[in-house]
Amino acid sequence: MNQLLVKYLPNVIQIPDEFIEATKQTLFMTFWTALIGGILGIVLGVVLVVTRPGGLIQNVPLYQFLDKIINICRAIPFIIMLALLAVVTRFIVGTTIGEVAALVPLIAGVIPFFARQIENALLEVDPGVIEAAEAMGTSPLGIVFRVYLVEGLPAIVRVSALTIINVIGLTAMAGAVGAGGLGNLAISRGYNRFQTDVTLVATLLILVLVFISQFISNLIIKKISH
Repeated sequence: MNQLLVKYLPNVIQIPDEFIEATKQTLFMTFWTALIGGILGIVLGVVLVVTRPGGLIQNVPLYQFLDKIINICRAIPFIIMLALLAVVTRFIVGTTIGEVAALVPLIAGVIPFFARQIENALLEVDPGVIEAAEAMGTSPLGIVFRVYLVEGLPAIVRVSALTIINVIGLTAMAGAVGAGGLGNLAISRGYNRFQTDVTLVATLLILVLVFISQFISNLIIKKISH
């Protein structure tokens, strides 16, 4: 077994600690980005739904403003957003290098993406259920928590899984500019030093994280759908 590892993964077996640390960094960035970006994305997505034309508290100017901002932010490639937010990141964190610094552009990139996904998920809720709740005198806030977020929960979990997978991909991209994580290891050690086995293993670990997150989300969706 050791001979096979030496033959096919000669560089990987020399830096197991770096792989462990890089995996921890990727999980750190994914968790905090998903948590903070998820909360803010849900809030923004709900605001989009209730303020849209015909919404619970229709406010067309606000909806159009937020809609355009989200479209603009989603159109900016993440690698460019990393550069654009460098000054902001340095102001907030004090540096632009490392996993903590990467949280700023990661969260900024995830919020508009997740907000749009949440908007689409909540729009799938049966309008008849909403009308029934309104007829019973339920407040807009009550409809948001008791109808939209409850009835739309399976769709919310589904788009959340999609967003987490997207976050994992973004952490790998952030690694290209020294943010740490498996992406950074794949670029700095694997690509720059022509250590193909390092790039391959780092990529496989990223795929494993994606498959695990998808598996967990499928279990949750199956559980709440019955």
